[in-house]
Amino acid sequence: MPRQIIKSGQISENRKARFNYAIEDTIEAGVALTGAEVKSLRYGLANITDGFVQHKGGNLILSNVVIMALPTANKVVRFDERRYRQLLLHRSQINRLVGQLAEKGATIVPLKLYFNNRGKLKVLLGIGHGKQQRDKRETIKRREWEREKSRVLKRP
Repeated sequence: MPRQIIKSGQISENRKARFNYAIEDTIEAGVALTGAEVKSLRYGLANITDGFVQHKGGNLILSNVVIMALPTANKVVRFDERRYRQLLLHRSQINRLVGQLAEKGATIVPLKLYFNNRGKLKVLLGIGHGKQQRDKRETIKRREWEREKSRVLKRP
């Protein structure tokens, strides 16, 4: 468990999201949590790598995001680490995102989980489509070319 408490700043990042999905748009949303979950997040105990957003009952739900319980927490305040968490958005934003989800192959994935300057937990959501294998290979080639180019330019 990390010793330093996170007051503001990044908790978790989904680095594979931009590799596996062609992200077209991003939006910031709040998350409805319990007090014990917020305390765990202050210690950085979260994983959003496998997370995604789904539409249920007129709301958007953050699914498959793991917020681990503090090992020092009392048994009374234990919670389900993978429970569904409601996203806090305006109705117009929800309607727009649901419309984008209706497109074939569209998905919404969490990109970052962080505390803003006011200490509120936010999640940065990316709206996009899944990349095919050939698109992923192009991304790898482009990244390697940029790396090689910077090495050549750096040499005296």
